[in-house]
Amino acid sequence: MQPQYQMGYDRAITVFSPDGRLYQVEYAREAVKRGTTAVGIKCSEGVVLIVDKRVTSRLLEPVSIEKIFKIDMHIGVASSGLVGDARSLVDRARVESQINRVSYNEPINVEILAKKLCDHMQTYTQFGGARPYGTALLIAGVSDGEARLFETDPSGTLLEYKATGIGTGRPAVIKTFEDEYQEDADFSGAIRLGIKALHAATEGKLDVSAIEIGVVSIETGEFRKMEKDEVKAYVDQFEE
Repeated sequence: MQPQYQMGYDRAITVFSPDGRLYQVEYAREAVKRGTTAVGIKCSEGVVLIVDKRVTSRLLEPVSIEKIFKIDMHIGVASSGLVGDARSLVDRARVESQINRVSYNEPINVEILAKKLCDHMQTYTQFGGARPYGTALLIAGVSDGEARLFETDPSGTLLEYKATGIGTGRPAVIKTFEDEYQEDADFSGAIRLGIKALHAATEGKLDVSAIEIGVVSIETGEFRKMEKDEVKAYVDQFEE
């Protein structure tokens, strides 16, 4: 329960509290922290995205839960937080990518796309009448033969990482990466490390049907989601 003098400052997104905080943005970050865990890892061959879809009922079809999205041939994103908000940002990212192709006849740069999305997210922290996006994205792609991995935040902050995580299991994921991350790892090594980080984040409750993996390759310059059999093979290797 907030003190009485603070309660007025979390009513409107445009009002700073006396200690310089925007409470609605902080609440949006809390929505992300309660979301499913997603990890991103840069390696020598490209970038890997892995998410835990958190299947809460045996009646639920895991394939109906989408947490990794293809934006363009060379870009993919993983989300955590409010899925509807993530889909809205994904649709916007796809439109921005196609506008760039039509206007300049070339694929959009990963960093430029990430900045455009964050500029859009930031506007929802500055003007009244709308709430911030309750989602964070990991944006993975290849530009100019280089692998890039960015993390967005409900405030519109953009950071580039070698390896990171978002969602409820972020602390455990970051600890695993800080201890074991190696830049020269290949796809197989990066995927194994990502699954290990997810295993730590879920306290050992890994379900192969709830894991989704996407990779973007420097060699081909293309993003793809792995098939269920490929994912199962990596999870089985880890469990052995």
